[in-house]
Amino acid sequence: MPPARGLLGVTRRDAIFGGACLCCLPSLGRAKDFRVEEVAPGVFMRRGVDREASQENLDAIANIGFIVGDDAVLVTESGGSLADGVRLRKAIREKTAKPIKYVVLSHVHPDHVFGAGAFLEDAPAYIGHAKLGPALAARGDFYRQRLMALLGDANVGPVVMPTKIVAAREEIDLGGRVVALQAHKPAHTTSDLSLFDRASGFFMPADLLFVGRMPSLDGSLTGWIAELEALQAQSFGKAVPGHGPLTVDFPSASEKLLRYLKILRDGVRAEIDRNGTIERAIETVALSEKTHWALFDEYNRRNITEAYRELEWQ
Repeated sequence: MPPARGLLGVTRRDAIFGGACLCCLPSLGRAKDFRVEEVAPGVFMRRGVDREASQENLDAIANIGFIVGDDAVLVTESGGSLADGVRLRKAIREKTAKPIKYVVLSHVHPDHVFGAGAFLEDAPAYIGHAKLGPALAARGDFYRQRLMALLGDANVGPVVMPTKIVAAREEIDLGGRVVALQAHKPAHTTSDLSLFDRASGFFMPADLLFVGRMPSLDGSLTGWIAELEALQAQSFGKAVPGHGPLTVDFPSASEKLLRYLKILRDGVRAEIDRNGTIERAIETVALSEKTHWALFDEYNRRNITEAYRELEWQ
């Protein structure tokens, strides 16, 4: 008989053999370069590096952090590896002893979910989009194997499934502090979840917003454009993007991302209309954007391929 599984989708045995042995966690959290910044009262964030995941950076490439209420802590993003999550948990404990009751898994990509194993002993609610569970079930093991090859087994941790699902809109009360959560239609991915901290006025769109670092398309190009335009209509001000500076002006930052996405859309559509090929599109589309984004060459070609597959049937 297989071992019984709890709500997290992992057993303690899974956690141990998945690299999340709790006795080893403190040794993973000693990196000197892990720093959180208080971007607003009670809102602490760590800026991710604008690089690809590597053994050196332990996939600490996303902006991650936490929000402290009167009664509880909510983790806005868990980090890109067990090691990254452990360092985040250590930073939380240096700021507050309040219980960590919620960990948000903003979407399926590894740099946002593989730190989740660091919080298993806190027994939080793991919050995710209604489509996150199926996405992790389909991709999680593949992502984990790739991370193990890149970072080393002990640094990676288990695939942790969401235990609290958001299908539309939900609110979490941390004690005198309400955080609103919104599930989005396919955009950056098919499982995007955003946060809004009412107390500070900070919007946290995760990877619906890239600033400076090249965006990656893994959901729907037309959907991403539509979601960004809908968010702009909500008049958000300050924002923490999934990648980029910890604090940005949402209207201007989102407009720069929209510019790229629309250039991508229009360029690919033009190639399709002239009976062009993906290969030709890859060599020509969106090159005017190259100087505006880090890692442009690593992602633009793939974005064009994804866009072409979507738009050729529209």
